[in-house]
Amino acid sequence: MTAVHKENVDSKTSSDTEVLPEKASSPSSNGKLNEDDDFENLNYPQPWKFEKWFLGGYSQGRMLKFKSPKTMYKAINLFAGVAIMFYGYDQGVMSQVNLNPHYQELMGIAPIEGNSRNVAALGGIVSVYYGGTLIGALVAGSLADRMGRIKAVVFGSLWALLGAVLQASAYNITWMCCARVIAGVGVGAIDCVIPVWSAEVSSHSARGAFLAIEFFMNIGGLALAYWIEFFAYLDPNREMAWRTPLALQIIFILIIGFGINFFPESPRWLMKMGREEEARNVLKATRDSDIGYELKGIKKVVKYELETSGANHYAAMLFPRDKYSKQLRWRLFLAVWLQIMQELVGIGVITVYAVDLFQDAGFGLTLSKLLAGFNNISYMFSVIFAVITLDRYGRRSTMVWGAVAMAVELLIAGILDKYAQIKGPKQRSFGAGVATLTFLYTATFGATWLTTPWLYPTEIFPLNVRAKGGAWSVVGWSIGNGIVTMITPFLFQSISYGTLLLLFGLNIFCIPFVILMYPETAGRSLEQMDTFFEHGGSWNVFKASHNIREQGIEDWRWMKKLKAEDHEELEKGRRMSSAVRLPEEDEKDKRMSWRKRPLYTFRRKGSNAGIM
Repeated sequence: MTAVHKENVDSKTSSDTEVLPEKASSPSSNGKLNEDDDFENLNYPQPWKFEKWFLGGYSQGRMLKFKSPKTMYKAINLFAGVAIMFYGYDQGVMSQVNLNPHYQELMGIAPIEGNSRNVAALGGIVSVYYGGTLIGALVAGSLADRMGRIKAVVFGSLWALLGAVLQASAYNITWMCCARVIAGVGVGAIDCVIPVWSAEVSSHSARGAFLAIEFFMNIGGLALAYWIEFFAYLDPNREMAWRTPLALQIIFILIIGFGINFFPESPRWLMKMGREEEARNVLKATRDSDIGYELKGIKKVVKYELETSGANHYAAMLFPRDKYSKQLRWRLFLAVWLQIMQELVGIGVITVYAVDLFQDAGFGLTLSKLLAGFNNISYMFSVIFAVITLDRYGRRSTMVWGAVAMAVELLIAGILDKYAQIKGPKQRSFGAGVATLTFLYTATFGATWLTTPWLYPTEIFPLNVRAKGGAWSVVGWSIGNGIVTMITPFLFQSISYGTLLLLFGLNIFCIPFVILMYPETAGRSLEQMDTFFEHGGSWNVFKASHNIREQGIEDWRWMKKLKAEDHEELEKGRRMSSAVRLPEEDEKDKRMSWRKRPLYTFRRKGSNAGIM
């Protein structure tokens, strides 16, 4: 997630300047800064009165120093990668803990099979964690603006540390549920702040490579948790087999909570607090080029943020009172719903309950665990393909065809799973088919849907509300995960193979939302995204594109990716070749009926919708 946030934020504009609401002095549409902007008389906020009660924070004297800014950049990405790896580890650690007989007996949820109360309790222990992540994200999003990104991460680390200790030492279900909520608060806070922090302290470099590395580490953390538990399970001491993996979270948390204090604070936050000299020093430490223009750009955005601080509140984003706040609510809905859809397509079912799935397909417990472990490894390597799919084909096309492919895989897997549960000579063959399609499904998800919901908020939220926008994104993720993990045990016991067929239907359900509601962000700057939300006037991206076209704006086809050559032509005042078409060309398409040229018409319709 981090790389997605960071690299796209920085690649959108090196100065972090954006088109802002009408009533304030905002950067010009070409991103240039006016020389007469007044930065001397800004009313900077006073330090939060409770800030001194929170541990950690930025210190210029304590900050790591390297000879080259590139080395600092790599260190920041490595540290962010460790934080993302912890997130993956923490999310996956319960997959085999749930199967441990000692754990089930101690929690009072044995036996699981055939007992609806115990099934509900099992799902509840997993899902209450996401209630904590929801709370943690909202709290940390506010704290990050009040007292800085670093203190907010330390705050989350303390909660995560307490939660990990309590989980590893739990002796009853109440204890474990409370521990899971506390751990969730910490993880939600870290997951909300780290992407924003890494985006704001880093400059753009090797976007695709870092995206792949950090998501690779994210799923690597999930795989690491699984294999640690697998080998721990071989220990005859069943109690230590589940307590040890939970306790190992502490190593990650100590690295994050302690290490973040040696890194630079966000220069944008420092500037917002009136600490210009410190912001300048951070930029010098993290940039290998002249910082003058970027520093002035940050001042520009901070000036606007201070002038429009009324919109930088959760309540204002939910219950808007002006045009600008209504645009923020629109963006908020897109970010939250996209995260929920990410869970509806079924990845939580496969990763958390993969062993149950393989057992239902006729495999023994040990072999099911091995298959689930190797599935996590293939999942990890599939993330590399996301670099290709997102950049080359755009966000909309990647999600639509990813959902189509996953739907087909789940449909076939569900049919095969039905016959794999029938004893007979072909049971193993049907089971092998289910396993193969499960591997294909997780690989498809990793290459398409894993990254986009975390990338999208950084591309649609303005800089002045990005921390809270990231928090709302985590809220959507928490809601989706909480619902899915709660009901999945019931689904496996009640409808068995029908679970896969249900997920097939949910993938189909998500496709129209992507096509109709989500504008294409690939290749567009933050200034251009603001243009869409200011002038679109409709939740339907096709209608919004029509409205933008009627207002004479050249870049009006928001269903399609904007290519590099389109930017060049747009800057020269020409009609863009791929993202914009003349009315005569649309009339020609209307005359080409399905009967005369069906393949051409299908391709053209798909191209116009941005999915081909």
